[in-house]
Amino acid sequence: MRQGSPSPGLDGPPAVRVVVRPLGNPLPLGFLALMVATTALAMLQLHVLAPDQRHVVAMGVLALTVPLQLVACVLGYLARDPVAGTGMGILAGTWAGIGFAMLTSPPGATSPALGVLLLCSAVAMCVPTIAATGKLAGLLVMGVSALRFAVTGVGELTGSSGWLTAAGWVGVVLGIIAAYAALGFELEDVRHRTVLPLGRRGPSADTMTGDADSELASLVHEAGVRREL
Repeated sequence: MRQGSPSPGLDGPPAVRVVVRPLGNPLPLGFLALMVATTALAMLQLHVLAPDQRHVVAMGVLALTVPLQLVACVLGYLARDPVAGTGMGILAGTWAGIGFAMLTSPPGATSPALGVLLLCSAVAMCVPTIAATGKLAGLLVMGVSALRFAVTGVGELTGSSGWLTAAGWVGVVLGIIAAYAALGFELEDVRHRTVLPLGRRGPSADTMTGDADSELASLVHEAGVRREL
């Protein structure tokens, strides 16, 4: 934001100019990273992969999913989308916890402490889910992520194979939804129009068709511009 001075001979407050930098949509990156992690963990929970493969899955989550979601988190805030930034940040931290727990525990083991962490993360994911009313695809990814963490958390807390199996199936569904949402947002960003239905509504309904003035009308009230958070 740059502060200007009044024109010579004119009285009045100085002009304020807010510079907005265009950024690519980080949601496809974060959602695809989520798809990899949730599907790989689901394969363990559904016994498609042997328990001794959990360390490989853990390393994949820590090397791929966590850093990519951290990038998506930072870009989400830079793009002035607190829902994307908050959601990707919680996802990155939660998957990091899952990855380290899997990496340091024996095959087939469950952890009540990890269960508590996942239940807390499920509650935290409800915040961006409730706020993501303008994009139904994003709401579904955030909401099913919360459900996935909650069911997995109960399974880890109780050691119940039934709950862990249910968590695996929720993880498969989440992977499909995340892949669809990633493709939809990616195509939208590349072609500058909606290709796959993403459920945009409310203020987001005309995001791809609205004029610049309407898109930036509320910019002065955003966190990086107003005086206090």
